[in-house]
Amino acid sequence: MFVAAPLQATTKTALYEELAEQARGLMFGERDRIANAANFAALVYHALPDVNWAGFYFYDGSELVVGPFQGKPACIRIALGRGVCGTAALTRKTQLVVDVDEFPGHIACDAASRSEIVVPLYLDDRLIGVWDVDSPIPARFDDEDRVGMETLAAVFLAALH
Repeated sequence: MFVAAPLQATTKTALYEELAEQARGLMFGERDRIANAANFAALVYHALPDVNWAGFYFYDGSELVVGPFQGKPACIRIALGRGVCGTAALTRKTQLVVDVDEFPGHIACDAASRSEIVVPLYLDDRLIGVWDVDSPIPARFDDEDRVGMETLAAVFLAALH
């Protein structure tokens, strides 16, 4: 049985390394996308400070549909190219938003969210969805978070193989 140990890291980079290792252990031997997404979202949500939403939107062939997450209820469907999640999915680039009010077309699912980071999830050049994390703190995410979140997303995708 997996037990999440308290993170011992003293730097943000080390924190993400520890979290990635825990995520690997949590999903080891499991291939079910929904089961892994649910546990992955819970792990990250409870491990990272100043986060008010962490979860997935999965691509259904035409749009992004909310998947497993932690936080307040979320928008159910997001068109590709719309909002931060749709932009990440369409451009295939991580979107790091310092102030969501400054992002054109931002979709406010939780009015408390002030900053956001969204990593597109592609497997074998096929859009799977996006990994989305919000914070009530403006400028909560930086380039270290981008690298860390992209690493976490890669760990999630590797578990699907």
